[in-house]
Amino acid sequence: MHLLITGGCGFIGSAVIRHVLSQTGHSIVNVDKMTYAASEDALEAARHHPRHVLVRADIADRAAMAEIFATHRPDAVMHLAAESHVDRSIDGPAEFIATNLVGTFVLLDVARHYHAGLDPEARAAFRFHHISTDEVFGALGPTDPPFTETTPYDPRSPYSASKAGSDHLVRAWHHTYGLPTIVSNTTNNYGKWQFPEKLIPLMILNALTGKKLPVYGDGANQRDWLLVDDHAEALVAVVERGTPGETYAIGARQPRSNLDVVREICAVLDEMAPMPEGPRAERLITFVRDRPGHDFRYEIDPGAACARLGWRARHDFTTGLRQTIAWYLDHRGWWEAIRAKSYDGTRLGTAA
Repeated sequence: MHLLITGGCGFIGSAVIRHVLSQTGHSIVNVDKMTYAASEDALEAARHHPRHVLVRADIADRAAMAEIFATHRPDAVMHLAAESHVDRSIDGPAEFIATNLVGTFVLLDVARHYHAGLDPEARAAFRFHHISTDEVFGALGPTDPPFTETTPYDPRSPYSASKAGSDHLVRAWHHTYGLPTIVSNTTNNYGKWQFPEKLIPLMILNALTGKKLPVYGDGANQRDWLLVDDHAEALVAVVERGTPGETYAIGARQPRSNLDVVREICAVLDEMAPMPEGPRAERLITFVRDRPGHDFRYEIDPGAACARLGWRARHDFTTGLRQTIAWYLDHRGWWEAIRAKSYDGTRLGTAA
C-alpha cells in the first residue's frame, strides 16, 4: 500500500513510520505541520528512506490536502495528527478545536471526494484509519470494568471533547457518505522520542536534572500503559486487516497509578543513573494541587481487538519502562536541546 500518514513526525506517528518501513513493503507520504512536539530526528532511518516522503502541511488547509491526495494517490490514510496534551487544552483550547475537529473535517472531506473518483477496485480497497484516545470515554471508578469498543462517550476535558468530536465526524462520514473509515482508541502510550511534557519523560528528565517530580493530588489516578512500538504494530494491523465501520480498542492490560509509575521510574534511575549522594530519586516527589477535571482512571479491555487483528502487546510495563529510561539516558542531546530552547520542565503531564 501507499499510505498517507498525518502527524508522522510526532511521537506515535514516527513509531508507526519506523515500523512500516522496517517491517512491511508499504510506502509513505508523511504530512506534518511540524509543531513544537514534532521531530524529524524521531524518524531515525526512515528520515531518508526511499519509501518515505515528508510534506510539511496543515491538515486544516484544504487546498494543500487536496493537492497531496492528487499528487501522491494514497491507498489508505492513517490520521494521527492531533493536539494531545490535556494541560495545554485547559490553558488554550482553541488550537485543539482547530486541529482535532476542523483539521479532521477537512481531511475527511478531501478524502471523500478523492475516494469517489477512484476506480471500483481501488475504491473498495481504500481505508481511512482515524487514531483516537480512550479519554473520549470519560473516567472509570476504582471497580468499573475497563473501556471497550461499545463504551458510551463522556469526555471531560477540552482535549478529550475535541477527540470525541473527531471520532463522531469519522463515523458520520462512513454512514452518510460511504467513506470506508475505521476508528481505534488507545490508552496512554510511552516510549522513546516522547516530548518531555508527558508524564513518563517529564519524571525521567526532572529526576536526572534534580528537579521536583510533581504528582497531581495524591497520585492515585490510574492509567493503562502501552509501549508506543506495540501500539504502532497494532495500528498497522488495523489499516491492513481492519473492517470499515468498526472500532478497535487497543491496550496492554498494564494499569498503574501515577504514583506507582513515578516510584518505579525512581527505582530504575537509582539503579541506572544513581545520584552522587545515593539512591534517593524518590525524595524529589512533590504532591501538587490537582488539575481541573482530572479523570480518575482509564483502562482498556483489548480482548476484541486482539481477537480480530491477531495482535497483542509484546512488552510488559516493567520491561518497556526500563528500555525507555535507557533510551533517554542515551539521548541527552535531544532532550537537553528541547529544554534549553523552549521548555523548562515545570509543566505537569499525565495524559498520553
